[in-house]
Amino acid sequence: MKYIIIGAVAGGASTAARLRRLDEHSEIIMFEKGEHVSYANCGLPYYIGNVIKERNKLLIQTAASFKERFNIDVRTMTEVINIDPKLKTITALNHITGNKYVENYDKLVLSPGAEPLRPPLAGINNTGIFTLRNVNDTDHIKDFIKQKEAKKAVIIGAGFIGLEMAENLFDLGMEVSIIEMGNQILAPLDYPMAAIAQQHIRYKGVQLLLNSAVTAFEKNNNSIKVLLKNGDTLDADIVILSIGVKPDTRLVTNSGLKIGDVKGIWVNEYLQTSDPDIYAVGDAIEFANPITNQSMNTYLAGPANKQGRICANNIVLGNVQKYHGAINTAIVKVFDMIIATAGMASKHITKANIKHIVSTIPGGSHAGYYPGAEQMNIQIVFSPENGQLLGAQVAGYKGVDKRIDILSSIIQNKGTVYDLSEFEHAYAPPYSSAKDPVNMSGFVAENILQDRLRIFYWDQFSQISDDDILLDVRSETEFNAGAIPNAINIPIDNLRDRMTELDLNKNIYTYCQAGLRGYLAQRILRQNNYKSVLNLSGGYQLWETCTKEMETSQEAVLL
Repeated sequence: MKYIIIGAVAGGASTAARLRRLDEHSEIIMFEKGEHVSYANCGLPYYIGNVIKERNKLLIQTAASFKERFNIDVRTMTEVINIDPKLKTITALNHITGNKYVENYDKLVLSPGAEPLRPPLAGINNTGIFTLRNVNDTDHIKDFIKQKEAKKAVIIGAGFIGLEMAENLFDLGMEVSIIEMGNQILAPLDYPMAAIAQQHIRYKGVQLLLNSAVTAFEKNNNSIKVLLKNGDTLDADIVILSIGVKPDTRLVTNSGLKIGDVKGIWVNEYLQTSDPDIYAVGDAIEFANPITNQSMNTYLAGPANKQGRICANNIVLGNVQKYHGAINTAIVKVFDMIIATAGMASKHITKANIKHIVSTIPGGSHAGYYPGAEQMNIQIVFSPENGQLLGAQVAGYKGVDKRIDILSSIIQNKGTVYDLSEFEHAYAPPYSSAKDPVNMSGFVAENILQDRLRIFYWDQFSQISDDDILLDVRSETEFNAGAIPNAINIPIDNLRDRMTELDLNKNIYTYCQAGLRGYLAQRILRQNNYKSVLNLSGGYQLWETCTKEMETSQEAVLL
């Protein structure tokens, strides 16, 4: 047998290594149009920021090491420019020698990856404007910063890479501005979780411009002038374009292979393309979302590596393992904060017309009485019918990674909020609480499903009429320090004695700082014949964060 793999890095390289482990005697050729075979692309921003100091640590395997360890013929700087599925051949171009040649195959694996979006803006090809996708990009950026002695950076796009680049350039001592066309950073998140991170970014001293679009770039002596749609300009020594990627399907466009609904390479559950002898993995493919069953792409290293293993199993052993899709579990360090997500955001589930409930709770990274505990916020999205967990997001400083991994596992296995309640975690005061925040998110969701808790959200205050009661049950000190407009204050510990001040026939909307005292107030009132009582999910602190961010973004648009 002869296997050919087009594209290395995560998906292609993992497929190649697994193929050899399963099949010692077949011929395996891997083509890579770039210089490097397998590298840690997620580590590139941290090498630029000198967190990772040795360049070689980014290089996981080389062509020589692949040959030595796996007996795989790796041909770097060689681009496959044509596929003929009928003849089962590929045409390759060696970019060093200029030589073109044809190779036949028995099974072919496509792993062309994705390519950065680079809009056709005036001046976009000026010196000092970069995208970051591979090691060569990293080298160019790092050399430019050193030679230019760059002091001002503009990041265009506030996705994962954009934020990581903002942090690392900031840590190099640069003045950093982030420009984002949308109304929030990190598109996979819902607005409240993004707003928490946005406030932290502003607190660090980084200029964050939301609802802002770049229209052009101009050379300005030795710097770059970034022109915005609202007429403003920013000066930069270096610009990083981080506005997203798209599947690289150029090679397969003329091969007759099926392209899917979201412009990726279509694959079936075995990672097989529309040609049974051609498989595909990585950023370029599309597959059914496990939650909505709608087509999707994912641009994450974890799924690509797992796809490579499954793909090799199916090629050698005969379609023995199904790929069940990805729920896009991801995590990012945003300066001192950590933001993580798994499954689907409420806004995307809404677009898919799936009924769901959102609940947001605060929690501690570990027991509050043990030194160093820090707050995190957990948002979960779940089905009102059976409690199935559909999505989760966590924002905090410590312990975010282990919480999102727990939540991701339950989403992936189609578990429910009841599983969150019963999840048995390792507990000791330095690491958690007896009731972990994951458990607490399950408890709150259970209460909602069992109608022991009725909630409303930070963006639903328009539904509260002048005749309704907005009840703040925090302490008088907290209330005087800042409250939601038109609220009255009855502290939770005084509520039983002062219930008669509230009209039984009116709708009552309760809130406290984070949600717990408001829930207790609701339980007291509803068991004393107050029928219509709702509690603010996430409490005053989430409302304040979101409304402040909305006001900041709106002011920027008006300016």
